[in-house]
Amino acid sequence: MPEKTDPTLPDGTIRCFAPAKINLTLHVTGQRNDGYHLLDSLVVFAAVGDRLWLTPGSDLMLEIAGPFAPGVPSDARNLVWQAAELAGWCGHIRLEKHLPHGGGIGGGSADAGAVLRALGVQDGAVSLGADVPVCQFGRAARMLGIGDQIAPAADVMSFFAVLVNPGVHIATPTVFQNLVVKDNPPMPDLPAAGSGDRIWIDWLAAQRNDLEGAARQLAPAIGDVCSALAETDEVLLVRMSGSGSTCFGLYPSMSDAQTAAKALATRHPDWWCVPTVLN
Repeated sequence: MPEKTDPTLPDGTIRCFAPAKINLTLHVTGQRNDGYHLLDSLVVFAAVGDRLWLTPGSDLMLEIAGPFAPGVPSDARNLVWQAAELAGWCGHIRLEKHLPHGGGIGGGSADAGAVLRALGVQDGAVSLGADVPVCQFGRAARMLGIGDQIAPAADVMSFFAVLVNPGVHIATPTVFQNLVVKDNPPMPDLPAAGSGDRIWIDWLAAQRNDLEGAARQLAPAIGDVCSALAETDEVLLVRMSGSGSTCFGLYPSMSDAQTAAKALATRHPDWWCVPTVLN
């Protein structure tokens, strides 16, 4: 995976990499009286993501560029802006969007987490959203509670994957509202250190994304994506990430992932299809 934060440039600019967050599992285990849902999720990060440049200055400004810039706010509604304010930092931020927003792979949370990590902020990330603390951590982790409990998962193996987004935006709160059963079983212990590919794939196959059914009802295209991934050669596992609509397939090799991504992109040119490594 590329470095998440590059060295500071001569003019004081900090370059950041905000990798896509992938929920290999997502178990919803309860709901608190205040409405927050309790989660148990194994999170890894992809070698694809957004990029940011933070240049110190007297005023906070946010510039949005990149293929997924349209529709992204450049004011205080943006989590990047809120992260800078949380850090007490001012200046010009250029955000280059390469990840589809509203896709269940971090999006704004990944960007905010990268900013907080680059600026050395230690506390308060969960106030920006449940995914921000794990995105700030930026490495494989088990995410618990309302996203505020992060346990490193250094023994998780790397996976070759294809990420697919059908261009459908789903609001996370709406998915949770559509979830019927909210007290599902938590994850069992992760496979032991040094476990091979087959053990990991079998373990993952026995886990769940409890939001997938609710998301599919809201966006049937998710089912189309999962079916298309399941039909690709050599695929080992197919699942939705986060609250959708991005889904992923796992493969034995990068060559297999690249072949699958090319085939999917040919059949569905309007889908975002990216081969990558998860770790």
